[in-house]
Amino acid sequence: MGRIPMVRPRPDTPDAHYRPSAFRGEVVPFGVTAFREGHDRIGVHVRLFSPSDDESLHRLEPANDGFDRWWTHVALLEEGTWTFRFESFADDFATWHHAAHVKVLAGVDVPLMREMGALLCERGAGERTRPAAERRLLTELADQFRADAVSDPLSLIDDPRLKTVFTERPLQSLVTVGPDRELLVERERAGVGAWYEFFPRSEGAKRRKDGTIKSGTFRTASKRLPAVARMGFDVVYLPPVHPIGLTNRKGPNNSLTPGPGDPGSPWAIGAAEGGHDAIHPDLGTLADFRAFVRAAAAEGLEVAMDLALQASPDHPWVTAHPEWFTTLPDGSIAYAENPPKKYQDIYPINFDNDPEGIRAEVLRIVRHWIAQGIRIFRVDNPHTKPLQFWEWLIREVTAEHPDVIFLAEAFTRPAPLQGLAMVGFQQSYTYFTWRNTKQELEEFLSSLAHETADYLRPNLFVNTPDILTEYLQYGGHAAYVIRAAIAATAAPVYGVYAGYELFENVARPGSEENIDNEKYEYKFRDWEAIDAAGTSLAPFLTRLNEIRRDHPALRQLRNLAIHWSDDDAILVYSKHLDAALSPTGEADTILVVVNVDPHSMRETTVHLDTRIWGVEPGDAFSVTDLITGAQWTWTDHNYVRLDAFREPVHILRIEGQR
Repeated sequence: MGRIPMVRPRPDTPDAHYRPSAFRGEVVPFGVTAFREGHDRIGVHVRLFSPSDDESLHRLEPANDGFDRWWTHVALLEEGTWTFRFESFADDFATWHHAAHVKVLAGVDVPLMREMGALLCERGAGERTRPAAERRLLTELADQFRADAVSDPLSLIDDPRLKTVFTERPLQSLVTVGPDRELLVERERAGVGAWYEFFPRSEGAKRRKDGTIKSGTFRTASKRLPAVARMGFDVVYLPPVHPIGLTNRKGPNNSLTPGPGDPGSPWAIGAAEGGHDAIHPDLGTLADFRAFVRAAAAEGLEVAMDLALQASPDHPWVTAHPEWFTTLPDGSIAYAENPPKKYQDIYPINFDNDPEGIRAEVLRIVRHWIAQGIRIFRVDNPHTKPLQFWEWLIREVTAEHPDVIFLAEAFTRPAPLQGLAMVGFQQSYTYFTWRNTKQELEEFLSSLAHETADYLRPNLFVNTPDILTEYLQYGGHAAYVIRAAIAATAAPVYGVYAGYELFENVARPGSEENIDNEKYEYKFRDWEAIDAAGTSLAPFLTRLNEIRRDHPALRQLRNLAIHWSDDDAILVYSKHLDAALSPTGEADTILVVVNVDPHSMRETTVHLDTRIWGVEPGDAFSVTDLITGAQWTWTDHNYVRLDAFREPVHILRIEGQR
């Protein structure tokens, strides 16, 4: 323990073996608990070393919460491994200033306080590292403290020039230096982005006269890319594009009786045409895939590829490496299960029989797709594979390609979900789809922003081919608007699965999956006709993505603050970014007020902590609704009326900030 103790540093992870992470441009809170004996004042710095070895020093401010916490915020603009350490010290000026102010007001020890002030000024003036102008000022102030004609010593003690000098370059003693710590800063897309998922085989699919279906291809799917880009999405995520097995192939709605033209689940990977390094022949060739990736890039989109480490019974692995699977006592190979769900068309991999062989093969596959232009992998069910395997794989891949991003589809318990994040997954699906009430969302969003943000970045997907929650099934159009608005504003990464903008809300009986699920069949959507009819949610999604791009506060995770309302269905939160930390040089604050009950109209009063964006309680300020354009004058207490059927959400910009 140092002379001035420092404990509980942030950013940090629950396990000291792993380093915290951030993304380029992220405003990172640096905090530590620091204290000393008695009543003397202390100060705390954090010293940062960028990946290019630039050094900077940042003063922490006390939280004044009774817990001796100290904080500062720094926008990290360089990718790579940063080093930081906390330094605490006795703040001799602050200690004297507090005592002098109190004693002079009480008429106690005034000459002594003046002499101590003079000595501090002389000490500061003797520091050769100070600018010459500061040293001259401190010499003058020392003389004034000792002058017999001083009639108002308090004016000297509280001279703002004195405070400025010793705040910027404090007088330090008992300096305590903490250990060096590391922080990984990854590229911006690792922490910011809007994702759109679609099945290439459905885009451009056609029904022939005989009733059979011709699959869409990468060429036809590329025609969908401009519309996705116009909606403002950044990433196009494709389910597996590999050959699909025939054995135990699933039919419509997960049935065990496929017809001759049923395409099967893309997650049943592997057939006679190849495995994880092959392209399904219906989609085209490897050259066609590369052309699709280039077409996406031309629209400003990145392509995310599915990495599903499992095999159909027809995968080449089953013959070449039967030891990679689990053989049951009856000689059969175990298929995948997630009771009550059964996946008879999929064999899970057993990572214990030949771990070195499996590692080498998976690394080969990932390198293969990186060579085709892929830099983002959405990983299927990573929590069903050993954590140490992912730690190894991500370390190997990112050592060669630091720009590669892994998204964990980890719908699992908190411990494995957080463990995957600690070992390197840059993003993770979360429990967002099942957090729907005001209380659930307040607790959940606060936890994401303040408890796990040092190492876990959420991707708030609103739906997936596997997840159509009761909220969406029965909430009508309002539910789709509400969930998209929260996902797009509460976190800097969110996603939608195609069909969301069409309000596809009919579930297969007894499940939370869409009926006629696209996992098992082609989906025909006439996008142009739907857009022409004006029944699509696409314009609203487009506006959400425009707002996200226009407002840097929404491209941050850790700045979310929950506010209050008198109604148990009105959720209120803000995202604020100080001018000094904003890429625009101007402060940015977005306030979201949303009715999370999709079946009602709600009237209530919302209560705001306006000090977050620099407005004193009771003072008026202007807001603009970025959805409707309406403008109001608000204070810290405001009446709102949100009709789920007409206007369930306000996304408000706080005006007049500098």
